Amino acid sequence: MNFTLPEELRMLQEQLRRFVDKEIIPIEKDAYSGPDMVPRIRESLSQKTKEMGLWLYGVPEEYGGHGLGMLGKAVVWEQMGRTIGLPTRKAQIFGPEISPTLYHLSPEQKEVYLYPVIRGEKSDCFAQTEPDAGGDPAAMKTTAVKCQDGYLINGAKHFITSADTADFAQVMTITDSKKGSHGGITAFLVDMDSPGVSIGRKEKTMMDDEPCDIHFDNVFVPEWKRMGAEGDGFKAAQVWINQGRIRHGARALGVMERCIEMGVSYAKQRSTFGKPLAERQAIQWMLVDSYIELQALRLLVYQAAYKYDAGEDIRYEAYIVKMRGDRLSFECADKCMQIHGGAGLTTSLPIEKFWRDQRSMMITEGPEEILKAALAKRIFDIY
Repeated sequence: MNFTLPEELRMLQEQLRRFVDKEIIPIEKDAYSGPDMVPRIRESLSQKTKEMGLWLYGVPEEYGGHGLGMLGKAVVWEQMGRTIGLPTRKAQIFGPEISPTLYHLSPEQKEVYLYPVIRGEKSDCFAQTEPDAGGDPAAMKTTAVKCQDGYLINGAKHFITSADTADFAQVMTITDSKKGSHGGITAFLVDMDSPGVSIGRKEKTMMDDEPCDIHFDNVFVPEWKRMGAEGDGFKAAQVWINQGRIRHGARALGVMERCIEMGVSYAKQRSTFGKPLAERQAIQWMLVDSYIELQALRLLVYQAAYKYDAGEDIRYEAYIVKMRGDRLSFECADKCMQIHGGAGLTTSLPIEKFWRDQRSMMITEGPEEILKAALAKRIFDIY
């Protein structure tokens, strides 16, 4: 068994670490204006990633990208997780972020939706969550009813990131309430300027992003904009969500490493009652615990990514890395904040932002209680 990264990925890891340390961390406190990056900073960093040869790193080669596999993506996400200078969910300094479900569109759909997204001409959002259907998609109430030449969509979506700026949405709907998530959910490509589509309330969150409600009132969608066969929507969504859960775990690695770096540095500098914090066992044990958890989590994340690249079913590995990564990184940020005392509560340091973001991650893309329930079923099947 080989637990080391391939040479090319080790080189990428080192390159990205230098990039984050030199180009992003020094300006991370000035990178935002409201919930969005300052345009000149985003453009400057984007130009640097182009020069580094990392533009569209995750886009398959057949679509003009570098085709980095999941393990390579995990390396990128880990290093980007070390800074608060990039958006938590859409760090577009490497080019437009492409939802993996778009690669499975029909040739006609790709011309209208995928290729414009890759070229930066269009952007999308993913609309699944509803007021009464967050972690339980089978409880969604948004329906798509067959009509002449297409479907009529009615319902509402909640907490949809980028809904107010997207050109189109990937909308999950119920087409057969009896089947639910087992063949009753269908996905559609819905243009946001379609008659009957409206943006509702925009929420301000502790993570600084501003998700919105979307309302659908007899929205006609032609049949050719259905994604895959009727009833395949939930299966398609899992492709996107499983990748997203690996991303949660990889980002957590970066957050933990930065917090450990900061905790160690401050403990060496700060003295209380005549001794550096670094000599206090209470502080040492906080950092040791986080360091051990970081090493264990890294193996879990890299294994899940490796299995994904090998074509294996990684549903349960994705549950584990998402659940453990989010919680361990939040706890690590919490310890780092405690070590820094009052300074850790200020916005002069990135700790409070890590703390807020990682707490939110424990809810989004699958609350850990739901993931634990799914893992419990798996364990009882195995044993």
